[in-house]
This record gives sequence, structure tokens and C-alpha cells, in this order.
Amino acid sequence: MKEILKGLNDKQYEAVVNTEGPCLVIAGAGSGKTKVLTHKIAYIIGEKKAYPWDILAITFTNKAANEMKERIAGLIGEQAKDIWMGTFHSICVKILRRFIDRIGFDTSFIIFDTTDQRTLVKGCLKDLNIDDKLFTDRSVLSEISNAKNEMLEPDMYIAKANGDFRKEKIGTVYELYQKRLKENNAIDFDDIINYTIKILMENPDILEYYTNKFKYVLVDEYQDTNKAQFTLVTMLASKNGNITVVGDNDQRHLFF
Repeated sequence: MKEILKGLNDKQYEAVVNTEGPCLVIAGAGSGKTKVLTHKIAYIIGEKKAYPWDILAITFTNKAANEMKERIAGLIGEQAKDIWMGTFHSICVKILRRFIDRIGFDTSFIIFDTTDQRTLVKGCLKDLNIDDKLFTDRSVLSEISNAKNEMLEPDMYIAKANGDFRKEKIGTVYELYQKRLKENNAIDFDDIINYTIKILMENPDILEYYTNKFKYVLVDEYQDTNKAQFTLVTMLASKNGNITVVGDNDQRHLFF
């Protein structure tokens, strides 16, 4: 414990040792926010409040996840490798590989990259007789991605368009795009989080499994979360309520 708590200032110490309930850490760049997360995870494990595999730690890049895991390993050793740590998308893919069949996909689903997506959108534009000079694949994909980040399914997006000609056209492309993805047993990058949320919402047994499993949820760079990411974290932490988030409110608003 001495090694884990060594070198922390008063505020960092307070955030690390107060493990139960919600904890919001707001601080500027280079002030040791990530240090709080790594030491808090090590402290939780060292105090035997949870096993490593019952802790979910979310970062925004794979590089950051690997660095955090290395730092935690420096504090508690090999146990660090068993922590559920990664990006929102990598964590969700693990869940989807087990349970995506609950929403009509095969667990051997593929994830379309940007090139695949553009090819698919071009095909949809062609089949719908929509001018691809007025509606470029890039602009349509950008709009679809924004809709997914706001958790708007095609019918919701079209309804929200409310007579806006351009948005209604994009809505019809979005609808066909999703249909074609499913026909290919494929999802795109934005579907990864939304489909995980859908599975958790529609299957109480799966939600119960993961909310029981994750005794502690910790999120780095919280200011960068969108609506879908915020919803996912809220669901996963809903039972135990032990959630720690760190962020810099000079970069973006922390709350929706």
C-alpha cells in the first residue's frame, strides 16, 4: 500500500482512497489525472476490494490502455494483465463476440472499415437513384456517423429531419445502408457501441451479468465521451455505482 500511495498529492490521495460511489476528477493537462486512475485501480486490487477481472477501465486509445496497464503492473505485478482495460470499442467488441446473436447477427460478424463503408454507401446511392455529386459518400457517411453517436436509428433520424429534404434523403440511404450491413453480417465502427447498448437494454440477463461483474468502472478522458459512450458507462456502473471518471473541462463540457 505504501508504494501505491507514495508520491500522491493530497487531492490525488483523496481520489484514490475513496473507492466507493461516484468520483469525478477534473484537472488540467499534465496534472496527474491518469496517475489517479492507475493508482486507484492498484489500490482497489491491493485492498482486495475486487479481483482484477472485475474492474473495467476505459481509455480512448489502445496506446493509452497499454501504458496504463504497464504502470499498474509496476505497482501490483502480473495481476494487472487480468483487468478489463481498453477503448470503448475494444471492450464492446468482446461483449458483441459473445452476445450479438441476440440481435440477429452471427458471432463471426465482420467490422467494415472506411473503404468498405464508402463502397456500400455508393451502392446505396446508386440503387436509390440519388445524385452522388449532391450527396457524396463522405458527406453521407459523416451524417450517418453523427446520427449513430446521438443514438438515432434510421426511422428516428428521418422523423427528426422534419421535412428537411437533404436529411430525409440521407435518412433513406442510412436505412438501406443498415439493411445491407446486416445482410453481410457486418457492422461499422459506430455500430459497435450502439449494438452493445441495444443488447444490454433488450436482455436483462446480460445487463445483470455485466453490472454484477464490474464492481468498479473507471474512465479516462471523460470530456471526450459522446452520448452513446456516456449511456454505456452509465448502464455498466448502474448496479454498484462505483464509477470514477477523470477529465479536463477546458477541453470540452463534461456533462450532457
